[in-house]
Amino acid sequence: MEKIVVIGAVAAGPKTACHAKRLMPEADILLIDQDDLISYGGCGIPYYIGGEVGDETALRSTSFHAVRDEVFFEEAKGLRVKIKTKVHSINRKDKTILIEDMPTGKQEEIPYDKLVIATGSQPNMIPIKGLSSEGVFTIGSLHSAMGVQKWLSRDNVNNVVIVGGGAIGIEMAEGIEDMWGLDTTIVEYMPQLLPTIIDWQFAEMLKQHLEENNVKVFTGEAVTAIEADDSGLVKSIVTDKRKLDADLVIMAAGVRPRDQLAREAGLHVAPKGGIVVNNRMQTSDPNIYAAGDCVESLNLVSGKKMFAPLGSLANRQGRVVGDNLAGIPSTFNGITGSFIMKAFETCVGSTGLSYQAAIAEGFEAEQVITIQSDRAHFLPNQANMPLIMVVDKTNRRVLGVQGFGPMGDGVLARINAAAGLLAKNAVVEDFSNLELAYAPPFSTAVDALNATANVADNLLRGRFRQDSMKTFIEWLKDPSSNPDWIALDTRSKSDSQQFRETYGDRWLNLPYPEMRARYQELPKDKELIIVCGAGTRSYEVQVFLDSVGYTNTKVLGGGLMVLRRLGLVDLPG
Repeated sequence: MEKIVVIGAVAAGPKTACHAKRLMPEADILLIDQDDLISYGGCGIPYYIGGEVGDETALRSTSFHAVRDEVFFEEAKGLRVKIKTKVHSINRKDKTILIEDMPTGKQEEIPYDKLVIATGSQPNMIPIKGLSSEGVFTIGSLHSAMGVQKWLSRDNVNNVVIVGGGAIGIEMAEGIEDMWGLDTTIVEYMPQLLPTIIDWQFAEMLKQHLEENNVKVFTGEAVTAIEADDSGLVKSIVTDKRKLDADLVIMAAGVRPRDQLAREAGLHVAPKGGIVVNNRMQTSDPNIYAAGDCVESLNLVSGKKMFAPLGSLANRQGRVVGDNLAGIPSTFNGITGSFIMKAFETCVGSTGLSYQAAIAEGFEAEQVITIQSDRAHFLPNQANMPLIMVVDKTNRRVLGVQGFGPMGDGVLARINAAAGLLAKNAVVEDFSNLELAYAPPFSTAVDALNATANVADNLLRGRFRQDSMKTFIEWLKDPSSNPDWIALDTRSKSDSQQFRETYGDRWLNLPYPEMRARYQELPKDKELIIVCGAGTRSYEVQVFLDSVGYTNTKVLGGGLMVLRRLGLVDLPG
């Protein structure tokens, strides 16, 4: 009887063990974890703290409401389970592991034929004073989440500071403000929220939306200390720019692979962390597999290794490990880094590389931003959905797609469609011609993803010349920064009035329907920055003006709606 030992029982471990047991009913499979709460949905912790998930057992329950505890896995799944059990070391030569029963301190060696490491991840800790103060939490387990929720119930908790503007920190902030109504602040060291995951435009839109919902956001600030009162209770958090009152501090500065056990066993571990595995999820020891947050994964877009701590990936990898344990050749070839999250009434998603990340990886990248309807424009529930597409100028390959829109299925559908194409090295034409299901309640006849690819195609073929959004914003704040620029507003006279009053002769209005009849009124000695609501009319005007000799033009990609979402201009809608 083959002996299989699985270390770690949160996501990848249980998936591996259960799948392997279904394929090999005769195998002796032992599942080990040092915690007593196992097999829970860690990605659901912010929603538990925020009250959307009413009880912690819901995160540990199956869809038929059975709690996934050690008894469940033993009786329903046929596994052996050891909880509150620490694995001290792996003896690869003798194929044993040294374990300790934590309540009693008793140690023993356990033999294995095949070993699976699914030890997950652990929180990053910022080296500052005051981390041990009462009321300072890191979310490293379900127990710590339960501790946060209990602390939130205290009468004297009014101010909450979350250190870290990644997905977990933002989701925590939303839940705490929405459910508990407390004064909530996010402090992020990097210049934007969700750094490297999304580009600055969407990060700023997200920040604006959080602040509209009473969550304060400070980016580009380093936390330098946590201060406590005489009794040891946290009272404030200090950054390099300010001091914030804090009755509760949640450290959410990211996570890193929990790979120490593998490293000490002499297995190959990446310099920046993460157990190195092949596409069958085997480590450098063919008798040892690894899966989940403790491993590094291949980014199919950049071709480089990356760390992606997601429960969805852990479960997919666990199934691959289970197959290979049973002798079924199965591979996990990599990821595109797909991501989505909600924040109050909005959601933001991405797949592949952001523009910033693509440039950092050495790609000759360009980006386009569009604002499309998420469904037919004539339906009353349609909403604008900005999309960003990042492309390689040298070979037209699409490197990434990002979406920002109302909470629902609109952004998710486009990100999922894009992820499948990115994994196949798709080019712009593949996105332009992608077949997507259509009905007016779900999409437009030319889907938003198709339309964004068409804009990228026009850009790469030189039919479309765009202005940098950042440069245009600088000009709005100080028109003298580029005295040769004049904005050409193609909207109606009434829509453009506020800008004409502000910028005078630096802001011309020639409505789109009148352009062909009146274009000769436009100056030829200035560079015209063509603007409209979403950018579509501006592009058509640019093409027309090119045909009649007005070639010194650029289009504001995404139009003034992007500026409104960035909180820079007061526009209707």
